[in-house]
Amino acid sequence: MINTQINENTQVRTPTIDWLTDLNMFAVNRVPAHSDHVYYETMEEAKKASTMKMRHDLNGNWKFHYSINPDSRPERFYERDFDCSAWGNIVVPGHIQLQGYGTPQYVNTIYPWDGHRDVQPPEIPTDFNPVGSYVKVFNVPENMDNKPVYISFQGVESAFFVWLNGEFVGYSEDSFTPAEFDLTPFLTEGENKLAVEVFQRSTGSWLEDQDFWRFSGIFRDVYLYTVPEIHAQDIHIHTDLDSSYENGELKVDLRLLPTVPAGSKIAAELYDRKGNTVAKITSELTGENSSVSMKVEAPKLWSAENPYLYKLYIQIFNATGELVEVIPQKVGFRKFELVDKIMRLNGERIVFKGVNRHEFNCRSGRVITKEDMLWDIKTLKQNNINAVRTSHYPNQSYWYELCDEYGIYVIDEMNLETHGTWQWMGVVEPSRNIPGNKPEWQNIVLDRAVSMVQRDKNHPSILIWSCGNESYAGEVILNVSRYFKSVDPSRLVHYEGVFHNRDYNDTSDMESRMYAKPADIEEYLNDNPQKPYISCEYMHAMGNSLGGMDKYTAFETKYPMYQGGFIWDYIDQSLVKKDRYGQEFFAYGGDFGDRPSDYGFCTNGIVYSNRELSPKMQEVKYLYQNMKLNVDKYGVTICNESLFEDTSAYDLEYILFLEGKELYRNQEQVMILPQSEGRVEFKWPAELVNEAGEYVIHTSMKLKEEQLWADAGYEIAFGQYVFEDVQKIAQLPSGNLRVAYGTQNIGVHGSDFSIMFCRKAKSLISMKYGDREMIEAPILPLFWRATTDNDRGFSQGFTSGCWYAASLARQSVGLDVKEQKDKVEVTFTYKFSIHSEIEVKNTFAVLADGSVHVKSVYHGAENLPQMPIFALSFKVSADYDQLEWYAMGPEENYSDRAAGARLGVFTNKVTDNLSGYVKPQESGNRTGVRWVNLTNSDGHGMKISSASRPVECNFSPYTAFELENAAHHYELPNVHYTVVTVAGKQMGVGGDDSWGAPVYPEHLVNANEDMEFEFTIQPIK
Repeated sequence: MINTQINENTQVRTPTIDWLTDLNMFAVNRVPAHSDHVYYETMEEAKKASTMKMRHDLNGNWKFHYSINPDSRPERFYERDFDCSAWGNIVVPGHIQLQGYGTPQYVNTIYPWDGHRDVQPPEIPTDFNPVGSYVKVFNVPENMDNKPVYISFQGVESAFFVWLNGEFVGYSEDSFTPAEFDLTPFLTEGENKLAVEVFQRSTGSWLEDQDFWRFSGIFRDVYLYTVPEIHAQDIHIHTDLDSSYENGELKVDLRLLPTVPAGSKIAAELYDRKGNTVAKITSELTGENSSVSMKVEAPKLWSAENPYLYKLYIQIFNATGELVEVIPQKVGFRKFELVDKIMRLNGERIVFKGVNRHEFNCRSGRVITKEDMLWDIKTLKQNNINAVRTSHYPNQSYWYELCDEYGIYVIDEMNLETHGTWQWMGVVEPSRNIPGNKPEWQNIVLDRAVSMVQRDKNHPSILIWSCGNESYAGEVILNVSRYFKSVDPSRLVHYEGVFHNRDYNDTSDMESRMYAKPADIEEYLNDNPQKPYISCEYMHAMGNSLGGMDKYTAFETKYPMYQGGFIWDYIDQSLVKKDRYGQEFFAYGGDFGDRPSDYGFCTNGIVYSNRELSPKMQEVKYLYQNMKLNVDKYGVTICNESLFEDTSAYDLEYILFLEGKELYRNQEQVMILPQSEGRVEFKWPAELVNEAGEYVIHTSMKLKEEQLWADAGYEIAFGQYVFEDVQKIAQLPSGNLRVAYGTQNIGVHGSDFSIMFCRKAKSLISMKYGDREMIEAPILPLFWRATTDNDRGFSQGFTSGCWYAASLARQSVGLDVKEQKDKVEVTFTYKFSIHSEIEVKNTFAVLADGSVHVKSVYHGAENLPQMPIFALSFKVSADYDQLEWYAMGPEENYSDRAAGARLGVFTNKVTDNLSGYVKPQESGNRTGVRWVNLTNSDGHGMKISSASRPVECNFSPYTAFELENAAHHYELPNVHYTVVTVAGKQMGVGGDDSWGAPVYPEHLVNANEDMEFEFTIQPIK
């Protein structure tokens, strides 16, 4: 077992590109991995947390040359007299492939050279291995004169050599942890030439087969730094709690650079959030390895619910008593442990309401800013997400600082995935797996674990170390787990891959699975489980997805050993690109000519790549809320599932609506202890609910005061109750109607309106009110929806494609007209080529006020596949683009993704219903529709109202077929119409996975069942 591989390859002076395929050469002259703490020269600077004076930023423009392979690179560019003044510039940090050089490539499980070159690890292709030659000229800052100077590369993909002033400095692999080198021996007065040679592919590439875009380059910060005369290069903060979780101990281990003068001292002072001194200690430094510890009585404990952080100041004094270094370090007291086969934080059973998160920006790839990260952390908190898995590599240090401060539990995952060595086209075949049991891979893999742990170990938000992702199992990864436990017993270890090989079950402290179905999870939990369960990936949120999530969250209260899961994933990995006409669009795999590619499989986010929320987040926020509001007609029972915090930080608000109109609103103070429930009775006047109609009660918990992550008044939890006191009896309008029977058309005419039916078009073709024609295309049956990513995954186009055909063509086999008092009924009967027995009857009842009552009846047949939707659809002019709904909303929802929707009145535009899923597909649906007003800018239009029961509706700029046939939004035609779709039922969207998981039976539309629905179209004048 090793702590680091640095010492083995120190002082190597003859670099060679053979190291790119040498398993033993992955860190040459690299500074040992250490904690990511900052340090200052004075307490004043430390308390201000100002920019470190002992760092100097090298970000910005560098001279750059791009070569497609090592043979064509400018091999001696690092020499002092090599002239690179004619080279172009590149921005650091940044990906080479997003700055005009090379091509971004997206692949999921296969390696990027698959089908181009047949190479076996650790070999790499030589004909296409892009090389970036970087040059930066700098002067040593004055405050670093005559001091040691180091350089830190926070992230370089995937292997790189460093020279200074023509002298070789070092080499490193591992794209996602820092690589630092001592520049002191190579510095000169005046200008210094820094040369960095970055190779896209190396031995490390075999270990970095994550589901992401394949980039290369210097993509995280680069800076120089110096150190004071006595410097703690590494600190390890240990916090522990007694068995009652009431009193704590703080211990600090320091590793100092040699040599430490005799008589040097250390002082440690701990302050609470208000600046009060909690504890302090002073002691002699005992050499290069020193420790101090202090008892802390009744510390406030850190959790995601209350991320309480203390501030520790470590001061180092030289032998004369002069202060030479101050290290400010935030400290969280918490205890995470496995007790009776359950993971517990500070003694309480934890449930991870999590998400997997790639670092991503739609314009800069994995080069993300502090602003991006702030937006992300606030978004997680605002939507009740309490945990993140850093899929599948260590993130920037600032992200962990935010998780500490804002309160997010972290699974910190090392930079390891070798998916393409053991699973092909879904089939597990581990004979060529790396690292497996191959001892030659042990050091290079373990080095990645060392680098992560040593950098990140002081962040209280990190509860679990992860041994990487989808790399099968074996002794090498088992040794990684053993390393984690040996250096940090305060955390648990995660690894999902043992699911495929139980010989290495001890690698993981928990049973972790990917995309296990609810039935599989229950089977495990009911079969004498030996470990707590989490889904490290579940709910594959590709495109219009996340249906059925409630089946998983229901386990949180049913099974103590079910401890949550992590949605895949947080943000779409789509990149901004321009089409041939210069218009920007969101591109996915294959759009850059990258082959092989896994195309749109990179778009799985509950957040779009431009950091806008997708409609799926509505469901996540509701199902992840800690406060469950169970509402009935008389009050609300509040179940506070928080582990540590009561509800005193929130106000309860409740609102009574009648037919969507607010009648009463009130706020109350509530105080419910954690893991408890309480009840609040509503206090509105009894006479408010005497009127006939549908009532809705909305309840919510809202922040009383502004928090880091949200303003005062922000709603964090919601519940509703719908009831009907006395049903309204609709009165038919009275008046005279005139029917005109033509050879082809039948017209029904009334006062200032005419409704036209056509035998040839086989439907209603005209609704004219005054001089306004409302219908641009006939009302006809629709059985097809634009294929979603999940539909595509379970081959709906193949299995149910007959319904596509049935939606395009039908035969009218009957036309019946009934003239009655105050109404005229026209019925069309349709047959379809896909089966002789199925039949649809559409009855249009024209009423005296010009409204049309529509009833569609379907007669089913056996031996037909599931039906995507049973609906009627028609077109109106695109001028009618304003919507006011009384329905479930405000965001789109489907039968299996409607738990987070609420019944109310809301507005949007037709274009808003084309959701931002990167590949056009079904979107914008609303369930529980009572009525919708569709109007133009003048307020004219139509109202669609449900009749016997609510319907589902969609108003889109495009037909299902236009969406079906577009692979990108720019392929959609110009907008000419508003396409109105009214459905009796649409199948759910599913979401267990996107490669075969079906929609649950209760959310399907069964073609063998008889169905009907009805609605009314009324003019809005």
